[in-house]
Amino acid sequence: MSARHTTPHPLAGQTITITANLHGSGPGEHEFTIEDWNDRLFGRSWMDMQGHPASMIYAVRSAVDGLPLDNEVVYGTTGGGLGHLVHVSEIQGGAR
Repeated sequence: MSARHTTPHPLAGQTITITANLHGSGPGEHEFTIEDWNDRLFGRSWMDMQGHPASMIYAVRSAVDGLPLDNEVVYGTTGGGLGHLVHVSEIQGGAR
């Protein structure tokens, strides 16, 4: 896997719009507050976080939606406060 991110995501702490299939009803736009890169927050790749709800949901979603299997993944929350993992390709404008 790729090396751990050593600096915060450039949009950490900001609320942005993402286009993602977060709730299984197809892609849609969601307000999403980025906390940081997943590997910076949890100290490991999302692929190594067995039993973590956000990583399990992301694993299924990445397979169904054909997301890249890499660590370019951020953790954040939607308006309801639920935590999600989102690939940077799902961020409008492709912010990395």
